[in-house]
Formats: sequence, C-alpha cells, structure tokens
Amino acid sequence: MSKLRSAMHRSKRAGQEVIETAKPKHKRTKTTSKEEETTQAASPSTYHTFPAPADVVLLRSQLLNWYNKEKRELPWRTLAVTEPDLNIRTYAVWVSEIMLQQTQVATVKDYYNKWMKRWPTVQDLATATLEEVNQMWAGLGYYSRGKRLHEGAQKVVTELKGQMPRTVDSLLKQLPGVGRYTAAAIGSIALGQVTGAVDGNVIRVLCRLRAIGADSTSPAVTEALWGLANTLVDPERPGDFNQAMMELGARVCTPKGPVCSQCPVQSHCHSYRKVHVKQEQNSKKLLLKLEKKTSTLPDIEDCMTSGTCLLCPSEPWDDELGVQNFPRKPAKKPPRVERTLTCVVVRPGEDGEDEYLLTQRPDKGLLAGLWEFPSLLLEEENSEMKQKRELSAEISRILGTHLTESLFQYIGEVVHIFSHIHQTYVVHSMRLRDDAQTKTENVQWLTRASLQEAAVSTGMKKIVKLYDTLDSQKEKPSKDGKKQNATGTKNDKKPPTSKKPKLSAANSRGRQLSLSSFFRTVKEES
Repeated sequence: MSKLRSAMHRSKRAGQEVIETAKPKHKRTKTTSKEEETTQAASPSTYHTFPAPADVVLLRSQLLNWYNKEKRELPWRTLAVTEPDLNIRTYAVWVSEIMLQQTQVATVKDYYNKWMKRWPTVQDLATATLEEVNQMWAGLGYYSRGKRLHEGAQKVVTELKGQMPRTVDSLLKQLPGVGRYTAAAIGSIALGQVTGAVDGNVIRVLCRLRAIGADSTSPAVTEALWGLANTLVDPERPGDFNQAMMELGARVCTPKGPVCSQCPVQSHCHSYRKVHVKQEQNSKKLLLKLEKKTSTLPDIEDCMTSGTCLLCPSEPWDDELGVQNFPRKPAKKPPRVERTLTCVVVRPGEDGEDEYLLTQRPDKGLLAGLWEFPSLLLEEENSEMKQKRELSAEISRILGTHLTESLFQYIGEVVHIFSHIHQTYVVHSMRLRDDAQTKTENVQWLTRASLQEAAVSTGMKKIVKLYDTLDSQKEKPSKDGKKQNATGTKNDKKPPTSKKPKLSAANSRGRQLSLSSFFRTVKEES
C-alpha cells in the first residue's frame, strides 16, 4: 500500500508540473502574428511533452530500474554515495563535472583519481599553485577548466569560509566556470535537489523521446528541454535519475548506431514509433497494397500545430537516418586553420644531460599558462629559409644573443586538432654548444625528467615524439657503417626535400597517452 500511495503521490506531483518555454529572442520570419508566436513558445503541443502523469511515473520507474542494473561503477559516483561529508561530496562532484565537460569518461577516470588523491578537499586545492594544477591537468585538454577549478576553490576558502554552495542557484552564481547544467548536476547528485539536468546526452534522449526536431540550440528548444527534464526528474532520486538519463544517452541512445532494442523507455519514444510507422507504410507501397484505409495509420511526423510549431523539424524525414533524424543541430563551422613555427632548442646541461628551452603561454586564451617550445604563428606560407630566419630572431631575443639560420634544422610537421582550430606545427630544432642563458621572463630550461612533469599540451608531446624519432635515426648506422641523418639518408647525400615527415592527428585520437610514454628514461639516454 505504501508503494501505491507513493506512486499516486508522484503521479499527482507530475500532473501539477507544467512545461514552460521562453519566448525566442530572435523573430521568426514566417509567422502570422506575434501573438501566435508567443502562444506557440509558451505552450508547446502536448505531442512534445508528457501530459499524462501516469506516463511520467512509468518512465521514471523503467529508467531507474535499468540504471540500477546497468550503471557503470565510476569513482565520482561511488564517492557521491559513500562520502558523508557534504562539503567534500559537493567538491568531489564539482571536480568530476568540470573534468567531464567535452571529455570522455574513460579519459577522465585516471585524472580524477589522481586529482582527488592529491587534493581531497577544496581547502587542499586552494593551497595549490596554478602551475601544480596545470601539471596535473596536462593532457586532459581545455586547460581553462583546471584554472577555473583552482580559482573557485580559492574563492570558496577566502570568501565563503570554506563552505561549498548548498543550492543550485548559489552554485551557478558563486563558482567560476559553472553553468546551468553543471550547477543542476552538482545540486541533484551531491545535494539531492530536485532539478533536471540537460547535457548533450540528455538533449539527444529527450529530442528522440518527444520528436523535437528543431535546432537543438535554439532558445525555444533549449527551454522546452529543460522543462521536460524538470518534469521527468524523480523527486526521490533526482541525482540517480539525471545520471540515468546521461547513461542512457552515452550507452544506448547514442549519436550514431543507437541500440533501440535495449532502451528501457522505448515505449515512450515517438521517434522509435515513427520509424516503424514509416517502415510499414513503405512496405505496403512496395507490395502495391497501399489502400485508402492505410491513411488511418498513425502518422506522427507532425504535431497538432505542425507548420508553425517551434519544436517540429523544418527538414523532411530521412528514412535512412531513422531515429537519428532527432535531434537536429546547426552545421558546425569549419575549424580555423593555423600554422605555427616551433623549435626544439637543446643545450648541454650539468653532468652532460640535455636541457630543453620552454616558454610560458599567456595567462588567458588558448592553452593559458602552459609551457611550450618557442613558437611563432605563421602568418603566411614562407620559404624554409624565411622560417629559419624568423625563428632565429625570436630565439635570439629570448637568449639575448645572435644566432644564425644555419643552426636550425627542419625536422617535420605535427598536426593537432583543437575543437575550433586545425593546428599544424612546423617543427625545427637546434642544438647550442654552450650553456646559454635566457634574458626574458616566463622562460625555463628543463631536463627530460623535469619535462615529464611539466604542464605541457598534447601538441608539445607530439613534437617531442617526432624529435625523438628523428634524433634516434641520426645515430643509426647504415649498412656501410656510415651514420644516417634524420631522414634516413647517408650524411654524404643531401636529404630529400619533397617528403616531409608528419605526425598525423589520426594517430592521437584514441586514448590520451601519458607524457612519460613519449620519452626515453634518463637511464636510457645516458
């Protein structure tokens, strides 16, 4: 009886919840009147919502039962359940959510475990230096996230008396880098607040469940999805429900190749139903048995206000895509193409150990605060001699000396893809004969052992790998006993210029490798 009363209570609550969508900021070009547009935005068709309370209760039950059986054991989930200290629990979920932004779970796990072992509380993180944070973050990408975590921890300690915010609203207002989704995720998972959470996975699930085919980034769709999420979230297990929605999107309702046969909420999915209706209609057409009565088949392509609805797709249904017709996203802008001159500068250090020259990037912008080999943005495609001349001038400025172009050797190109930049590093190297000193700030010489621990980007790691590959070839003897140069040709022959060694981005798109895997150990070098 208690379970029945609980279900009735949830059903009643679901029935009282209303989905509200914000009025779009941009005017539509094809509407009959402003009043119609306002009405459409404020009251989406029931076709795109869950008007029946019983359906909401059933969906919650089906999804959570599936999650109980199928959820992945992840360190931040375990900590969120087992940690009794509310402050630590909130901090731990915050760290995981920031790390998971645009980064795969498999990549984050090791970083998360190392981070929490080193800085288990917000107070511990606040005492760290930004350099230490960047070192821990190296290789995880989107480096401004680590900086914001560090800034947030310092703010919590200095301005909030060491207490993490306790509500979704305060999380949103008081923590740098925390947006609407992140605040809702932390609030529901760590604090038990009853709020939906809409990330990329949840957008996909909800759009398919309710056949929302308009641009998923539009204001009308965004607010409709948040309204749906707030209606569906289980009031007794809000954190688990939100994680179950994300899990469903990550493992079943995937962007490509969704496994609809394994979906626990398949019976609620308009997109899935539409696929089968279309298949049945197409089958009858092929068999030449399409009669008038078949027009009564439920065609769910359009809602009650199709043609003027802000949530319906503007593009025709594609049979080949199936449920992947939803959601629709605007076409991505192609990444900006950049070419950067880079030089690996080496000098002899103490005990004969090589040292490498690194400069620090600015505190703001791409790869803020990270260390890199001396680099220059290539404004136009120059000859190799001009490239060497530019590098010579830049490194001469850093070292406070005069270097000639003849010291520089072209060794190849490295491609690295950022989310919005297609970067090609044009790599040179040079070796100094003496213990050169630096004359500018934010510059340091590092041994290989120190370089392994430094905060450097994945692009720099690829450059080191290329440098090591070609450097090792220099010492490789040919069949006649003569040493070979970096291209594998004998020293008495001019190296070919037509074939430039490249390290492609395709080779780096799998799991992220640790920096140590790119380097030989100091023992091997000696």
